[in-house]
Formats: sequence, structure tokens, C-alpha cells
Amino acid sequence: MNLDHIRTFLEVSECGNFHKAAEALNVTQSTVSARIRTLEDHFGLPLFRRSRSGVELTGGGHQFRRYALNIQHFWQQAYQAVTLPRGYRGVFALAAQVSLWDRLILPWIPWMRAQAPDLALRLDADYSNAQMRQLSDGLLDIGVMYQPRQIPGLVVEKLFDDELVLVATQKREVSGAWVEDYVFVDWGDTFREAHARFFPDLETPAVSVGLGEMGLRYILANGGAGYFPRRVVDNLVTRAELFFVEGAPSLERPAYVVFSEASSDPELLQLALTGLREVCRAEEWARDAGSGETP
Repeated sequence: MNLDHIRTFLEVSECGNFHKAAEALNVTQSTVSARIRTLEDHFGLPLFRRSRSGVELTGGGHQFRRYALNIQHFWQQAYQAVTLPRGYRGVFALAAQVSLWDRLILPWIPWMRAQAPDLALRLDADYSNAQMRQLSDGLLDIGVMYQPRQIPGLVVEKLFDDELVLVATQKREVSGAWVEDYVFVDWGDTFREAHARFFPDLETPAVSVGLGEMGLRYILANGGAGYFPRRVVDNLVTRAELFFVEGAPSLERPAYVVFSEASSDPELLQLALTGLREVCRAEEWARDAGSGETP
């Protein structure tokens, strides 16, 4: 078993097809088949269930996939650490959800570079569950997310409250027919619970999306209403491209920072946390920044 086998397994699991995986890896389909067969011979069981329409992971394949991802991540991490240019003392790994990048992570990067110029940064965008797995496995130093879990060995602190506001492409009141073209954006468990309390009689919207950017782009192009972070829509409201729905409640979506309580470099960890908190304090939308409150 080698890294080529791991990469091939992960590519096939993503594509669901040996031919597409071969194209993505720039190898022949017979090479892909041989690598998968080697893995299956090693484990003594099939990792994929074959059919005319493609392949899907077996129970054993699902079990192996998490470890394969970790092997790949650990290798990438090790390679970056070993091949650091002269003058760099180490690598700091941080991941955050996509919606937090523009106003939080992008300003944090130059702050961190100025404070620790001899440190290489490894940055990624991912969802809460994936970040929690990587934090548990020691692949991340810090995760910034909306829906953390309490896991032994990890510290969860509230970073700020993201205010979600109801906006529409035309002037409306919440008591009116604002729901006709309402787009439900799934901002997570906390939002769903609050949304259900405020709008208990709301029927299932015709359009529901799991990514805020998709929902915003949709209503800007086609008209409609939806809940979005105030920090994102304020400029659009100023330009009269969107309007606050009068009488609609604003809902809070807390964002958290998660890190290991047994960091290999506590001083560096605290420096990174200080930077995140300072960026939050500099932004009007980030209330309760650095409160240290745990959920």
C-alpha cells in the first residue's frame, strides 16, 4: 500500500466511477483497477460495490475512507513541515467555514503574518463536522465554525454572534405576503429552532438551499426574500438592491473557535486566538467577540 493507492481510492470514492477517476488522476483505467484490487487484497474484502452504473463504497469502504483521508492529510502536513523554506520555524493550520472567510479569515492572515513572519500558514475552508474530525485527529490547530461538538480534549469558545436579518428584493412587511417567494437558507440547528419559534405556521418554502451565497445570488437574480448575515447585506441595502423586511425578527447565529487543550505550542495558539479576537473587535457586526463563552 502506498500514497498512490490512497489517492486512487479517494478519487474513485468521489467519482463513483473507475473511468472518471482514471481521467482525473491521468492514468489508465487498468491502473486504477489494479490499485483498488491491491487494496482489497490487502484488507481481504471489497471496498467498492460494482454495478453497470458505477461503483459505491461498501461498509468496509466507508470505514477505510476516513482513515485514507487522514493518511493523505498527515502526509501533506508532514511534507509541508519537512520542506519548509529556511527561516520558517513551523506550520500553523486553521480552517473556517466559507462564509467566515471574507470578513474574518482574510483580515486575520496579514495580522498573523505580521506577528509571526517566520510561521507558514496552512488554511482551508470546510464545514463544522469535517473540522471537528481534523481537530480530533490533530490535523488542525484551530477551527472556526458554527456548529461545534463537545469532544474530550477540545476547547470550544464562542467567538461572536452573527446577526441574521430578513431582506427582500422589494419593500415588504413581515405581516404581508412576503412568504410567496421566500427562500429558506439552512443556517444550522440554532437558526432552524429560532425560525420555527418565530414562524410556526410557515409552510415549506418552494426553494430551500444549504449555502447562503447560493440563496443570496438566487434572490438577487430572480427576486424573493431570505435570511442572511447583516454584514453581508448591509451594502446591498444601502444601494437599494435589497430591503429589510419591516417587523421581521433578527436571529443570532453564534460562531465558535475550537482548539486542542493540549496544544504543542500554547504561546503560538494564544497569538492566533488573539488575532481572531482583534479582527472581530474591529468589525461592528461581531458582537461578544472574545467572550470565551462555551455553548
